[in-house]
Amino acid sequence: MSNLLASLLSSAGTLEAYGQVLETAQNNVANANTPGYAKQRMDLYALPFDPSGGATGGVRAGKLETARNEYAEAAVWQQNTAMGYQEQLVNSLTPLQSRFDITGNQGLPYALNKLFQSFSAWATTPNSEATKQTVLNQAQALAESFRQTSVALGAQATDAENEIHQTVDTINQLVGKLANYNQIALQGNKDDAGLSSQMHATLDELSQYADVHAHFETDGTVSITLNGQTPLLLEAKQYQITANLAMPQDPPPTYPSAPASMHVYGSDGSDITGKTTGGQLGALLQVRNQTLASFIGDATQPGDLNRMARQFADRVNQVLTSGNVSDGPPAVSGVPLFTYDATNDAGVAQTLAVDPSVTTSQLATIDPGPPYVSNGIPLALSQMATPLQDADKIDGVSYSQFYGQLAGRVGTALNDATDGQQVQQSLLAQAKDLRQQYSGVSLDEEATILIQFQRAYQANSRFITVLDQLTQSAIDLLK
Repeated sequence: MSNLLASLLSSAGTLEAYGQVLETAQNNVANANTPGYAKQRMDLYALPFDPSGGATGGVRAGKLETARNEYAEAAVWQQNTAMGYQEQLVNSLTPLQSRFDITGNQGLPYALNKLFQSFSAWATTPNSEATKQTVLNQAQALAESFRQTSVALGAQATDAENEIHQTVDTINQLVGKLANYNQIALQGNKDDAGLSSQMHATLDELSQYADVHAHFETDGTVSITLNGQTPLLLEAKQYQITANLAMPQDPPPTYPSAPASMHVYGSDGSDITGKTTGGQLGALLQVRNQTLASFIGDATQPGDLNRMARQFADRVNQVLTSGNVSDGPPAVSGVPLFTYDATNDAGVAQTLAVDPSVTTSQLATIDPGPPYVSNGIPLALSQMATPLQDADKIDGVSYSQFYGQLAGRVGTALNDATDGQQVQQSLLAQAKDLRQQYSGVSLDEEATILIQFQRAYQANSRFITVLDQLTQSAIDLLK
């Protein structure tokens, strides 16, 4: 009789263990599409079986184990960071490329070509007031084009600055969520699968914005550093980062009137801009502080657009002032055509203009030589289109070619970013597939487990029914 009762207890324990396995499988199926969820398994272990010693065997449920692989998770975060960087580069460089038209039908190339054409027409009819007025009009159009391009690039820089602020705010918000999750874990919920899912889903999102390193502690909390050095989260304490425009102090800026660069600071005030190179934040800093600064200037450079505007204006003014309007006597010298803010090397393009006091009668035509050439000044100006002299060039090339190099620089960067984005899409997909193999829920696998344990559950239930009948028969015999 005692053996029958022991067998009943053993079978009841088996049903309980099977029930926990089925509940685990059901929970996996329910969370198959939950972001950050990792499949779980209920371990079973055999109880001692020794009929002569009264040990009836059976099975018991062990500890609930998760299949999460933190190395696979880290690999996904790493590729997600690289993907965020390339995507942001593409998103930022695409509108920037549109600022540099190379078709010659609009913008600076168009205005530059029209001015060169007006110089050529002036050389053909040097005494024509109409051709001189065309020169003035085209010079004004070129100056306006420089100003518009400079303003447009400045607006692009402002947009990048706003995006950097927004990205930093987003990073701080996501780290704040993780700080709250850490607080929950410290309250004794470190083994909560739902909490773990939320933490990993948040880390997935966070990794696209910056190069974050996450380390899970034994108490269930996660520690996060930016670039592997700057702390963002330790236990439940968050360390916020900030972003601001700033000029370097040591050494002092070479161009103090140039636009300031964007800097990112740790919670202790340390400048971490140079270390922040990954994710969307790293790409935004690259575009703002490197790409755009190379055009509009910063503390260390005047910017290529400003260099082009200044050198072109100076050369045109130099040629005009070297000539004469008339031979006299006395000879009347030509006057400079372009003006700009000479106190700000990084603001030349934005302030470039045609002197409003200049009239057609003040445009020098005569090159006094030697040799004397009556239309020598417009001829010299027209030769700037296809220069032979170094004085008519900038960095060894014509002004049109120099502008083409600026446009090509943006186009090359965009092409590289687009190619990099395609590569990263593949690498990120591979990392996610590997993570799915380690810890993702397979519906086919769960269905197999459900069927297997459903049958075992049914067989054990049938066994309990038989034991119940035998027990009842034994009781009836003892009456």
